[in-house]
Amino acid sequence: MFNNEILTLIEKKRTELIEVVAKNGLNSAVAIQVSRELDSLLNMYNKQKNKQKSAPRP
Repeated sequence: MFNNEILTLIEKKRTELIEVVAKNGLNSAVAIQVSRELDSLLNMYNKQKNKQKSAPRP
């Protein structure tokens, strides 16, 4: 998955989290689940960024 795709998914998940928190509260089970999904996407993005930085350049 390319960085731009991940960034798009991150923004969508962030928007979803904001809506879920507004509707159900910060400590609701659904908010915690969406937050974990957002964390996973952020971790994926950071791993890709780190791989790009450490990759040898021709």
